[in-house]
Amino acid sequence: MMHLFLPDIYQKSIYSINYENLKNAGIKIILFDLDNTLVPINASLPSKKVKDLFEDIKKMGMKPVLLSNSGQKRVAPFKEELFVDAACNSMKPLKRKYKKVFGIYDVKPNEVAAIGDQVLTDVLGANRMGITSILVNQISTTDFPRTKLNRWLENKILNHYTKLGVFKKGEYYE
Repeated sequence: MMHLFLPDIYQKSIYSINYENLKNAGIKIILFDLDNTLVPINASLPSKKVKDLFEDIKKMGMKPVLLSNSGQKRVAPFKEELFVDAACNSMKPLKRKYKKVFGIYDVKPNEVAAIGDQVLTDVLGANRMGITSILVNQISTTDFPRTKLNRWLENKILNHYTKLGVFKKGEYYE
């Protein structure tokens, strides 16, 4: 069960991920968490750097999609500014929205990657579905109140992995 919390890929940020490698591995859809993955929780719109990254991903032939536990009011401005599809109120790590993505885009789990900053939502949800899980460091230390408990549990899990020698914060891998 503990393997479900271990990311397939660990990178410093969304900008240090090798998207060419993902494409070469057959990834067609990249699910992006929003808060503290793409932007800090107090941002109301994506930065130019995020917009440019999404355009580059699209040019490579992959489709970025927002998959967020935040509500529609929070997610909609990012969906519009980035010209992408979005699933809000996703209730990650539950499987429902992931399955919906598979159906809408007619993709198999091995054709999807998910990027996020939380082990208990993003990594666990991706691993439960058999898709490539990518953990990135959170952008800001400011979190929603409901996320603070998750961070405490996440640190316990990551410390366990560190003791086992399979994960260490700050030692990135693909």
